[in-house]
Amino acid sequence: MKKGAALLILGLLVGVVATTYFFGAHRARNLPGTPMRPPDRNGDTSGTVAVTVDEKFFDSLLGTVFQKLGPPQLKLSQSKSASPMQPALFQAACNSVLELVLDGSNVKTGVQFTGGKITAPIAFRGSYSILNTCTQFSGWAKTSVDLSFDPEKQTVFGQLNIDEVTLDNTSPIVSALVTAFVRKTITEKVNPFEVLRVSQLALSVPVRVSGGSVNAKVKDVRAEVQEGSLRLYLTYDFNAERSAG
Repeated sequence: MKKGAALLILGLLVGVVATTYFFGAHRARNLPGTPMRPPDRNGDTSGTVAVTVDEKFFDSLLGTVFQKLGPPQLKLSQSKSASPMQPALFQAACNSVLELVLDGSNVKTGVQFTGGKITAPIAFRGSYSILNTCTQFSGWAKTSVDLSFDPEKQTVFGQLNIDEVTLDNTSPIVSALVTAFVRKTITEKVNPFEVLRVSQLALSVPVRVSGGSVNAKVKDVRAEVQEGSLRLYLTYDFNAERSAG
């Protein structure tokens, strides 16, 4: 029993060292703009509209993506992370792709609004070459989502934060390497991502009797997570222009 425990600890240590050697430290990219804030209940709500989306909306959206476009595939370049003991021919044979799947490991990929937070369980499968062995893996990631608003880009951005990675039937050494691969791939290939381009919601209303038009663009976006839904509050900045002539 002591020997088994020692091997387990050794495997974990080797996994940590190998993870650092293969991948190095990876940093999450900063979200553009400013972090999304909750609505100000005591503030001026004039010029503000509310838009609500629920979990079923994202179920339909993701279902369409997976069924009509196919599972998203995230490929990580091995130019910097490949092992020096790995032949170039073998690197090409093992594609090192992380594929997101709609259902897997008893988990359904989706978006959930609960407890005042946005969470997104993500099922995946893929392959990665480890010491001349092409390792197939599957599992799921427990993630949370942060939102921000960039008024200059007129865009709401999101960022996936990986809270936990669970793999199916893998050894401690392989688990450490694959977990690092999953975290690095999502961090580099997904974040940050566009949630909503509010520029598409800009207004331009002609007022012929006044000889001009009223224009409005979004100047602030707030968010409130409710049970089963997300409520966005868009505040507009109004301006008027007279027609030439």
